[in-house]
Amino acid sequence: MALPQPADLTTLVLRTDFRDDAAWEALRAALDAADGLSCATCVSDPRFAGVGIAALLAEDAAAAEDGAVCEVFLADATPLADPEHRLLAVDLYAEPGRTVRIPARRYPDMSANLSIANMDFAEFADAADLSGTFRGFGDAD
Repeated sequence: MALPQPADLTTLVLRTDFRDDAAWEALRAALDAADGLSCATCVSDPRFAGVGIAALLAEDAAAAEDGAVCEVFLADATPLADPEHRLLAVDLYAEPGRTVRIPARRYPDMSANLSIANMDFAEFADAADLSGTFRGFGDAD
């Protein structure tokens, strides 16, 4: 179950919940609308249905260095049912298994900064609120 490679300057959004196709399309639309540019490589492959963090870590650890993925954003049941579409971001590199939720409207900021190595996963996770959701670095919106 090798992880798909994200397109250049994007991050991987991996669908793991397949109960509602309309919700998946709404999530994809929310990601595109957040910045006007596509910064996500969205993968909807049933072989990843219900995949857990441990399996993702094992798969990424087994990949060749040039096939490793640094982070993945999971479209599990939460973002498909949540009006904020809070994806589960999973660190596969610096602190493997560390997670933080990220609303679709914040996804472009995190994706862009991680894909160009401008910021680290921990910077976003450390700024999460009490619910474990990154909502920004203290800015008003």
